[in-house]
Amino acid sequence: MSNYELNLSMDELKKRTNKDYLVTKKFLKADAPEYLALEDGDKEALKHLVKAAAILENIHMQIDCKHNLPFKKYLEAEIKKGNERARLTKILFDAQKGINAIDSMTTPIRLAKGIDEKLGKGVYPEDLSKEEFHSVLMRMINDGQDEEVKQILNQRSMVVRDGDKLKGIDYIDYFKDDFAQMAKELELASKTSTDKNFNSYLKLQAKALKKADPMLDAKADKKWATLQDTPLEFTITRENYEDEMTGTIVENEKLSALLQEHGISPIPKDFLGGRVGIINKQGTEALMAIKKYLPILAKNMPFNNEYEQTISTKKDAKQTMVDVDMVMASGDVGAYRGGITLAENLPNSDKLSLTIGGGRRNVYHRQIRFISDMKKFQERLDAILDKDQQKFYNNEADHWFTIGHENAHSLGPKEGSEKLGKYRNIIEENKADMGALAFVDLLTELGMYTKEQRDQILLTAVVDMFPKSKPTMSQAHRVRTVMQNKYFFDRRVYKITPKGKIHVDIEKVVPTAKEMLSEIVRIQIDGDFDKAEKYVENNFVWTQEMNLIAEKLQKVNKTLNGTLETKLADKLLAE
Repeated sequence: MSNYELNLSMDELKKRTNKDYLVTKKFLKADAPEYLALEDGDKEALKHLVKAAAILENIHMQIDCKHNLPFKKYLEAEIKKGNERARLTKILFDAQKGINAIDSMTTPIRLAKGIDEKLGKGVYPEDLSKEEFHSVLMRMINDGQDEEVKQILNQRSMVVRDGDKLKGIDYIDYFKDDFAQMAKELELASKTSTDKNFNSYLKLQAKALKKADPMLDAKADKKWATLQDTPLEFTITRENYEDEMTGTIVENEKLSALLQEHGISPIPKDFLGGRVGIINKQGTEALMAIKKYLPILAKNMPFNNEYEQTISTKKDAKQTMVDVDMVMASGDVGAYRGGITLAENLPNSDKLSLTIGGGRRNVYHRQIRFISDMKKFQERLDAILDKDQQKFYNNEADHWFTIGHENAHSLGPKEGSEKLGKYRNIIEENKADMGALAFVDLLTELGMYTKEQRDQILLTAVVDMFPKSKPTMSQAHRVRTVMQNKYFFDRRVYKITPKGKIHVDIEKVVPTAKEMLSEIVRIQIDGDFDKAEKYVENNFVWTQEMNLIAEKLQKVNKTLNGTLETKLADKLLAE
């Protein structure tokens, strides 16, 4: 067993594991009415889905950092010896699902000394520098190893050393035994689940876990994206926000030109997560209200005649939507690192399923969006928002905004954004936010929202643009809020009152969002790295106003990170 040195002091661990600093999001309990109402066959299926997600957690740990599993074993051994520091460290390790993370104050959390986060996480060799990576790729291309380089630079391979070169191994082969066990659990679930469409998906997904064939994943994704009226939810999430190594390629003009000449597109690596839940029918019905308007939104996207988008301007939108009562979130989707995912729009634009006629599916996480402490919620508003405008702030409006954000991911260019390198995800998240705001007036005219809801969405979104601290460039979801905040302040969408509170000019929100959306989509169409870099640099500016509100937020909200309480999942795993 490997030996590690714990990094955080006892005082720091006690602080970070205190309930005031470590918020708990409570998923379904073992006696939850939603679970008890399931058919017996679905209850049995849920048990196998939870076990499949637990296996995926094991895989994610290795993709995230090569030390995660050995460090976990070390902690468990130390805990048996009575090591209190190890016990508290394990609480944080389980919450952030790994050794390395970042908290809500943008402070890097390193649970073991000497184990820093790498550009390529656990996907690339730990000792591989950016310079060596580029050099090896150029040498391999010049040696005629185009197919080998394609395998290294696709989204589904683990990269290892092969003499003085590199080799990409499809993750289905790399984690063969784990994926085979996952497939077995999905097949067992498909035998008892009461929904035929869901069972068909589970069988397709199980097949894709047993053979390294991207088309098998595409067929499973295509089926998954059609699921609408199923009792249960199971997803293998595959998103590539975490891989910073592959994104460095576009910064090397010589290497980029060489790859383009040989028809090779570098795609960041997928990080895997598992979602298990029970579909909430009432919440899902509310989500579906927007679906009929999606083709109209697509038609109103900037420069829509210059690109293809997932949602057609002429046909029924290939977009399903479900609200889910959460049972389990494993791996990437459940890692609480300064924040956690509220919802997801998948498959992403780099996935093969979208090229074979597949659509997308939005899944919303009910328990994650619930407010756990209304007193602290009101304290936050009193600290930062003009009292006269507090009537417009509505937490449910934040959910409506999130719905707009997720649907906006399906609008705009499907291809070309990989050329934006490390700015790709920042620009895409920026587009989704601005798309959510730009169409609020149109949706109000169409009858989706009332005038009161319209004002609530617009004000709530602007107030929520204020983070607790300045993020790092690796935090795409937070960088874009700073960019939007700066952009909106420059155009006087909001001001800070003499009492130090936010006051929003609600009527300026939509026109400003439309302006920014057009600029963002233009960058995506052009696929110009330098243009994207300049745009981010010009707008990613931490202003005096942001700092003032951040200091107020820090005083009323001590939370640094969070953890998940999954009592139903724990019970099912133990059976």
